[in-house]
Amino acid sequence: MLCKAPIPDCGRNEEDGAAMVVNTYEDPAEIQRAVNEGRHRELIGGMWDEIGRLQFEYMVENGLERRSRLIDVGCGSLRGGVHFVSYLDEGKYFGLDSNLPLLQAGYDVELKALDLPGKLPRQNLVCDDEFNFDLFDSEFDFAIAQSLFTHLPMNDIRLCLTRLARKMPAGGRFFATFFIVEDSHPYGEPSLHVGGVTSFDAKDPFHYRPSDLPYLCKNLPWRPEIRGAWNHPRDQRMVEFVRL
Repeated sequence: MLCKAPIPDCGRNEEDGAAMVVNTYEDPAEIQRAVNEGRHRELIGGMWDEIGRLQFEYMVENGLERRSRLIDVGCGSLRGGVHFVSYLDEGKYFGLDSNLPLLQAGYDVELKALDLPGKLPRQNLVCDDEFNFDLFDSEFDFAIAQSLFTHLPMNDIRLCLTRLARKMPAGGRFFATFFIVEDSHPYGEPSLHVGGVTSFDAKDPFHYRPSDLPYLCKNLPWRPEIRGAWNHPRDQRMVEFVRL
């Protein structure tokens, strides 16, 4: 398991039933303590079975095959990863996260409980906080970022798209979830979503407008399309980026 940056700074935790998102990814000591206590599922937002299977089934419905090479961006402790590793051919799953203890818990606890480590080389999990996909010795056919961009400002998302484009061939498909508000939504005003999360323009958790997507892809080889609702329990909407 490769770790370039063991100190996390990229938050993704969502607290069930709360109006605000508590970003524990910015507290390395709390992360390590929680992992030691077996709370790695809680740290990545809970709803382990529901959201893990939801993202897996969505990707299969949208063309993911057993032979596909998938990069899970912000994979955490492998809430979706356990399903993808089980389904994909050996060595076809890749995961990147800014948090080493969560990656270790995913591999040593969750995959081992399902007798799956043999399908996933440890080097396929990389700890990095700057989207350095060149650390992987592979290109990818598909990518997913579930509940990651909801916690990132625009320029961080553009960095991800810029660096991921180098590792995906034309026709590659990247699915990412966002909190979406209407273009007419007043700037500076929060938005309350189904599931109890309040999102904002300029702080975590972030929401975006349809008109923001062209900026995210400006001068980059991506075509964005809002796919919309996909039964996410916290009202995150799916956006597909197609590699041009």
